[in-house]
Amino acid sequence: MSTLNVNTITPNSGTTVTIGGSGDTVTLGSGASQSGFGSAAYAANASASTGAVNIDASNNLQFDSGYGSTATAYGCRAWVNFNGTGTVSIYDSANVSSITDNGTGDYTVNFSNSMPDINYSFQGSASHTTGTSNAIHTVELRTGVARSTSKTTSSIRHDVVYVHPGSYRARFDYAEICISYFR
Repeated sequence: MSTLNVNTITPNSGTTVTIGGSGDTVTLGSGASQSGFGSAAYAANASASTGAVNIDASNNLQFDSGYGSTATAYGCRAWVNFNGTGTVSIYDSANVSSITDNGTGDYTVNFSNSMPDINYSFQGSASHTTGTSNAIHTVELRTGVARSTSKTTSSIRHDVVYVHPGSYRARFDYAEICISYFR
């Protein structure tokens, strides 16, 4: 194996420097850093166009899905699909460790890995098999309590509500509740 010791590599023309060939692996030594390289996903995808997937200087994943510009992707940090009737059970999830049943239509979702802050957003839906076809079903931040107590980096408390148009609203235990969290 040969060693190349340089301070700067500058392309002869353009802005691209090629190190290695197709299928080669470039490994950085311990303590070394990279700048301006695409992510492993880009490097492994020989059919991707230049800039299709990139990691910027702040380690944000960026990609161009064919819209002509590369932008930061804000991924789903957690999601859960659970049964809120009887004994609460999780059908499937990612980054959700458990759900606490606080009463009818009142649940706390506990994250496996904490959110970076409490400025994350969520969207949710609920469905039931009988008797609620003409109602609106919503998943909300727990009402009647301060934001700082119902939404933390490690958990969030939700009301799942049945709203009958022009009539009333009430928390309700649904057979399927789906919630996604983004930051």
